[in-house]
Amino acid sequence: MHRFIKPLVAAVALAAGLAHAAFPERPITIVVPYAPGGAADAVARVIATRMGAKLGGSVIVDNKPGASGTIGASFVAKAPADGYTMLYDATPYSINPHLFPKMPYAGTALQPLSLVLLAPNVLIVKADSPLKNVNDLIARAKAQPGKLNFASGGSGTVQRLAAELFRQQLGLDMVHVPYKSGGPAIADVMGGQVDFMFGTVAATYPLVSGGKLRALAVSAPERSRRLPDVPTVAEAAIPGYEAYEWNGVFLPAGTPAPIAAQLQQAVADVLKDEDVRQRLTDLGAQPIGSTPAEFATFLKKEDAKWGEVVRKGHIQLD
Repeated sequence: MHRFIKPLVAAVALAAGLAHAAFPERPITIVVPYAPGGAADAVARVIATRMGAKLGGSVIVDNKPGASGTIGASFVAKAPADGYTMLYDATPYSINPHLFPKMPYAGTALQPLSLVLLAPNVLIVKADSPLKNVNDLIARAKAQPGKLNFASGGSGTVQRLAAELFRQQLGLDMVHVPYKSGGPAIADVMGGQVDFMFGTVAATYPLVSGGKLRALAVSAPERSRRLPDVPTVAEAAIPGYEAYEWNGVFLPAGTPAPIAAQLQQAVADVLKDEDVRQRLTDLGAQPIGSTPAEFATFLKKEDAKWGEVVRKGHIQLD
């Protein structure tokens, strides 16, 4: 009887190996938990097209927006761990657990695959604002506590938290003005209804270069290639300050290691493509392409940073 066991085990192992080697056998879906047309959606579609070519199959994008990204993330967290459903998420992933009383999925239900990009925010004021630089803004806020206000696309956005981190680290008293999205917020900064905000490079650069907004600082440790003459917040006022937008890819926890490795390699290869890198750079982003372990370490730091900002600022969802 025993003489049949070893061949059987070998056959099962071979079959499993062949199953992994044949991956993908059907289309892969990348779930974007935000509405079509946004920055994350646009980049995810670039990644999906190139991944399909790398994997020799089809990779499609499925938008499942709502609840600050938690609806789409929850869908992927509960999907089969077979590599055919992926999550393309962004900074709210690290912020949501500190804002929602109860998350719709466990924190361990998703496994990090790769950090795709980092993108700084830009501290902007209207073009003819009397605030010429960051120190002008700080001086005004200190001289007139509670008078200076700042906009954001909502309490759960990194733009709000970037401003809150700025406020907390300097001990300033300023008023938050939430909007339903970033577009109307930028419009009111441009019109002078709100004093300033942190906006994305992609959304603000055309208005800054067109003379409709003034950029005072960027939130990354290094200057933006798109705005090389604009200092960083760290240079201007707060050493060590940084607040990024990030995008990354996740899988349902328990996805077989060979499949996860194949998907991670495909993402890494896509992010080495010069055309892709140029497109991301044009958006003001820094292409990354990390290992799962590197991404996990990054997420722990983001979780700790934004958790503290939310608690200290007593921030709640709008």
